[in-house]
Amino acid sequence: MRRPLHYPHSGTSSGVTMIDGVQVIPLKRIPDGRGTVLHMLKCTDPHFVRFGEIYFSTIYPGVVKGWHKHREMTLNYACVEGRIKLVLFDDRPQSPTKGELMEVFLGPDSYSLVVIPPEVWNGFKGMSAPYAVVANCCTHPHDPSRSVRMDPFNNSIPYNWDVKHH
Repeated sequence: MRRPLHYPHSGTSSGVTMIDGVQVIPLKRIPDGRGTVLHMLKCTDPHFVRFGEIYFSTIYPGVVKGWHKHREMTLNYACVEGRIKLVLFDDRPQSPTKGELMEVFLGPDSYSLVVIPPEVWNGFKGMSAPYAVVANCCTHPHDPSRSVRMDPFNNSIPYNWDVKHH
């Protein structure tokens, strides 16, 4: 099994990720005595493409949502509550990073936006109780006929969702 590229925090020092087209962008959290503002995406951001829809997904600890990929849609994920492990796999035939895996841990200690281009497999695992909340501001309204899904455990992607004890 190929070892995934780990991004326990937001990206690398150069801002370059290992899967072509994927971006990990640190986001601002602005706490004060009233609460916290969590920035996610503005139309003036250089990585903003267009607005299709925004939705929120909850995920319980130990549960895996994935694998899926979209034909045209770019995903913009941020974990606004709790913690997740987001895993990406590139099987695009013409991609310079074909065959690469990437893990990104998102949550309060690594509040980031992950931009996932079309045709990149992705899934995430809940890592916090009682649940995590993931926001997705994607470029197109969701259309199930324009996406592909695979079982998270029985598939051709060389990844094991189990906890790794290093």
